[in-house]
Amino acid sequence: MKQIVCLSTSCYYPFPTRKQHVMNRIDAEEILYFDPAVTYIAPLKDKSAWKRLFKHFGKGEKVKDNITVYATPPLLPFFNKNKTINKINQKRLARFVRKKMKKHGFENPVLWCYSPSSADAAPYIPHSALVYDCVDRHSAYKGFIDEDTVNSLEKNLSEQANTVFATAVGLYDTLSTYNKHTHLLPNGVNFEHFNRAANEKFEVPEDMKDIKHPIMGFIGMLQECIDYDKIEAIAKMRPDWSVVLVGKTLPGVNLDYLKQYENIHFLGMKKYDDIPAYIQNFDVCLNVFRDGNLSRDVSPLKFYEYLATGKPVVSTPQPEQVLDYADSVYIARGEEDFVAKCEEAMREPDEEKTKLRIEHARACSWDSRVRQMEEILKNSGVK
Repeated sequence: MKQIVCLSTSCYYPFPTRKQHVMNRIDAEEILYFDPAVTYIAPLKDKSAWKRLFKHFGKGEKVKDNITVYATPPLLPFFNKNKTINKINQKRLARFVRKKMKKHGFENPVLWCYSPSSADAAPYIPHSALVYDCVDRHSAYKGFIDEDTVNSLEKNLSEQANTVFATAVGLYDTLSTYNKHTHLLPNGVNFEHFNRAANEKFEVPEDMKDIKHPIMGFIGMLQECIDYDKIEAIAKMRPDWSVVLVGKTLPGVNLDYLKQYENIHFLGMKKYDDIPAYIQNFDVCLNVFRDGNLSRDVSPLKFYEYLATGKPVVSTPQPEQVLDYADSVYIARGEEDFVAKCEEAMREPDEEKTKLRIEHARACSWDSRVRQMEEILKNSGVK
């Protein structure tokens, strides 16, 4: 592909998700990556959003030789509840994108979208082909969302697309009814980065030196869909164990009740480069999702990252993708079972499961995933 315009739902910095991993690897001469906007009322919920209201006035940032990142103008709120508001927002976004396209000499790029709301921007952004890469059940999120509105926008975007990718079976089952060119392609892992935890010896991170083992560890955003009951069960039933949570608590999630437990440690957000060192010091990795529509269709990055380290993994049966790895991870269904599986994982009898987890992760590398994407797009005539 010569040119790509990516309308992302994750800011390029500080933490890479599927969007960044794909754009960093896709074979394209030049990419314009547009960070998602915040709404005008976002600072009422998250004070850190204030600076993002004005960031679009700044210059683009060249993050790689072929990738330039732009912040986007703030949005009117309630766009996921009201289609008229979404159309106003997306027309404004499209004007902004067209200006940047003109600056970079873009004429008919591939338009690569991650949000259903982009359905109303796509007709106003010149493009040679449209790709919708669906990574979540967007209508299942909490907040200012109307399920029917979001589902309608997603149907519209899927029908406009030349190619649709879905990260989970449930998403594929839905989107393939809108577009016959829908392909199941789960998330992947930066294998070389996380496999270092299996092959190198890191220094113990400073904020983990005084935490006693065994350590049950979690990495990732502390969001509503995480099963905190399982985490609390570990703390209550095994006070001699430590639980380490590495990640940012998202706005609207109140975890104060967990802070009463002396053996639960909130370490906050860490640099991406440092994450393997933290996982290396876990005795067991936790993949804990609450039962629900959103959790069922998640393709969790953390799960594949755990696998790449070779560390034992105890998981809830959601998201459903983890069931494909039952030969190498421990799947628990209740709170007592979850604690028991953690104990079993710590006593893992041999290294065969370790090797199997690593091989599973190797097969799911982002390099492999993106090559699959490129082959599908080539066969579909997207260029």
